[in-house]
Amino acid sequence: MRAALVTRLDGPDAIEVVDVPDLEPTAGEVLIDVAAAGVSFPDVLLTRGEYQIKPPTPFVPGAEVAGFVRQAPAGSGLEEGDRVAAFPFLGGFAEQVVCDPAMVFPLPDGVTFDQGAALPMNYLTCHFALRTRGRLAEGEKVLVHGAAGGIGTAAIQLAKAWGATVYAVVSDSAKAAVARSAGADEVVLAEGFKDSVADLTSGHGVDVVVDPVGGDRFTDSLRSLAPLGRMLVIGFTAGAIPEVKVNRLLLNNVDVVGVGWGAYWTGAGGPGFVRRQWDELVPLLEDGRLDPVIGTVRSLDEVAVALRDIDERRATGKILLTP
Repeated sequence: MRAALVTRLDGPDAIEVVDVPDLEPTAGEVLIDVAAAGVSFPDVLLTRGEYQIKPPTPFVPGAEVAGFVRQAPAGSGLEEGDRVAAFPFLGGFAEQVVCDPAMVFPLPDGVTFDQGAALPMNYLTCHFALRTRGRLAEGEKVLVHGAAGGIGTAAIQLAKAWGATVYAVVSDSAKAAVARSAGADEVVLAEGFKDSVADLTSGHGVDVVVDPVGGDRFTDSLRSLAPLGRMLVIGFTAGAIPEVKVNRLLLNNVDVVGVGWGAYWTGAGGPGFVRRQWDELVPLLEDGRLDPVIGTVRSLDEVAVALRDIDERRATGKILLTP
């Protein structure tokens, strides 16, 4: 089968699409024919050896896929031919992938494979961020950075589905259109966003900030929080990891909250937590409140281009590969 292989840790341009041996699943694994694979920022970090998990080379990246079950273990609740989404973490940039049955999820009728591949990483991360770590309540105000990207559009849609007012932060007018299409109530530019948010909230601020960007926006995000507000730290696509002056937290009674979705379900939450998350998403998918924003769909041969688009922050919505 064909797969995108990382043979050296030199970034996206070092990935090669090659023929590799067909997969032989173990007795406890599901074998999936991949119809679409999602591309995410951790995939970029993996090509440089900069992610917290460092698989030995060579390896096939690709954390999330959608497709058909080719083979499933007895008792898994899965059958050959089932339409599924899955989170294998590695191996998705290929024609087939193996996965733990606990991380394979039934795809509702009417949800396409492209949409299915856009769901696991971004929507489950944002579900954990907003529900478990952010304690989002109906009627609250949410500020979303990187609002035109995969995490950003997922956060907008989930916050809206749960009754929040959403303010989206983007870097230009083209990305503003993407954030609006995802359902944002208001869109502001990153330059001067603190003052814009103050105007929109009559100086009160927002209850929750979703931040997958980091960098020099962090302090103004803290200043944009209302009393008892929560700052959700999801990632650092800007590159720089900001530092917190904790007196700001004390004086304003605000929280800075780490969001480590993978660390949670591989630890205290257990993989059963992820299936419960998925089951909460399904009704929102079926009634149209969640509709993943798809950006560029590329062939497997264009994997390096897809990774560079994310690395250089050109991507909008979810970037996909089709094998």
